[in-house]
Amino acid sequence: MRIPEHIGIIPDGNRRWAEGKGLSKSEGYQSGIDPGLLLFKMCEAAGVKEITYYGFTVDNTKRPTDQIKAFTDACIHSVEILSKENASLLVAGNTQSPMFPKELLPYTTRQNFGNGGIKVNFLVNYSWKWDLNYLKKSKSKSNNINKQIETYDISKVDLIVRWGGRRRLSGFLPVQSIYADFYVVDDYWPDFKPSHFIEALNWYNNQDITLGG
Repeated sequence: MRIPEHIGIIPDGNRRWAEGKGLSKSEGYQSGIDPGLLLFKMCEAAGVKEITYYGFTVDNTKRPTDQIKAFTDACIHSVEILSKENASLLVAGNTQSPMFPKELLPYTTRQNFGNGGIKVNFLVNYSWKWDLNYLKKSKSKSNNINKQIETYDISKVDLIVRWGGRRRLSGFLPVQSIYADFYVVDDYWPDFKPSHFIEALNWYNNQDITLGG
């Protein structure tokens, strides 16, 4: 089987899942933490070299305060869990905003934990505008534009898997995702099953990868 080197994960549907259980929307995020670790383990076992989780975006911080606290806490907890695995861990997002959790600042420079292993990127307080704006403002003393984006240390994405049934990228790494295949799982993220990942890999294996050629 042809395994994607880099998989992007959009773990959507937490709020809808909570409402379906008779819970408040903010209570859905905690239930998305364990699936993230299980998926990491499956990627590790499959030989995936890099994985990027979509934590929360700048736009998400327009939501009610209780939801912001809930998904921020879930991201902090998830990163702390992953830091106990064999991972080369990076948190990427707008650190200049007060919405970026200070607990994650130490992870904004890539760090190896355990024996390093799989590269893991976690997008926190991320915005595609923030990511690409670096191109406009980064000039060397010789006035030559330094052709880098903020997430320059994140490689090209081969496969994006989105839970929750939505068919949109929601601003996920626009440069790295330009040729990514996009697989949608209708189940909500807290209802993650190993079969979701296996089915996504099987689907990817059957795609015709041309990269425009």
